[in-house]
Amino acid sequence: MKIGFIGVGVMGARMAKRLLAAGYEVAVYNRSVAKTEPLMQLGAVREETIARLASRSDVICTCLSMPEDVMGVYLREDGVVNHARPGSICLDFTTVGPDTSKTVSAKAKEKGISYLDAPVSGGPEGAEQGTLTIMVGGERSAWERVLPLLRVLGQTVEYLGPSGSGSVAKLLNQYLVAVHSVAAAEAMVAGVALGLDAEQLYRLLKVSYGDSRMLRRHMEQYVLDRQFAPGGAVKYVHKDVRLANELLETAGMTQYLGQTAERAFSEALAQGLADLDMSAVIQPLEEVCKVIVKRQS
Repeated sequence: MKIGFIGVGVMGARMAKRLLAAGYEVAVYNRSVAKTEPLMQLGAVREETIARLASRSDVICTCLSMPEDVMGVYLREDGVVNHARPGSICLDFTTVGPDTSKTVSAKAKEKGISYLDAPVSGGPEGAEQGTLTIMVGGERSAWERVLPLLRVLGQTVEYLGPSGSGSVAKLLNQYLVAVHSVAAAEAMVAGVALGLDAEQLYRLLKVSYGDSRMLRRHMEQYVLDRQFAPGGAVKYVHKDVRLANELLETAGMTQYLGQTAERAFSEALAQGLADLDMSAVIQPLEEVCKVIVKRQS
């Protein structure tokens, strides 16, 4: 099985590396050619165009940034859909709205190509270790064919239903990610502003009912040590919660907390924090309260 992988950034590079280690033949394409070099040293082949990669692959994987990137890579004249072979399978790991997934899936189907929306959760560490959660929507028969490949990348691989189902599940996850991130930031900043020690407060919260995975992630890996190199950047979580809010509105629900989270991430963007880790959403709150949440020594 020949794998083509488009988009080898923070997540995609780690996923492609695992596929190479598992013995798959992998070709890669990335707008920034330099990002393909480490994978070529591990045995990947670099393709110069998306069209060439698509035409030579049995499975085409994409891990991109934004919905418009997905639409372009798949649907433009020199894109995947126009050049992939009939019978091939597309796996899109990007977080997008279900409408994007359904649109690309329908165009692919016209060409005899299967398209699965397969967004992932687990961050760079999950991609590195092969412990991602992968949420799949699309044709069940196509999912069954690529399941061995997906199990190289993920510990939890779930088929959820028709095209768009994976995207729905991922956006609901991202809704919680955004809301919990903002709530954790507010609690920690308020505690420090009111005279509590940040480390002590965190130790208490993580063994109490207020604990959350996002609280632990942000405090242990980023905030307390003031290291904000991105695992998942502010700009991507802002995009995700915006799409999630639209999804909840489609379901007929008022997204009370989601609107607040979207505003908080918008403020972080406005302050130039777009490319920092999502945990940097705490920084505008710290500025308001004139405190910094950090270790004392």
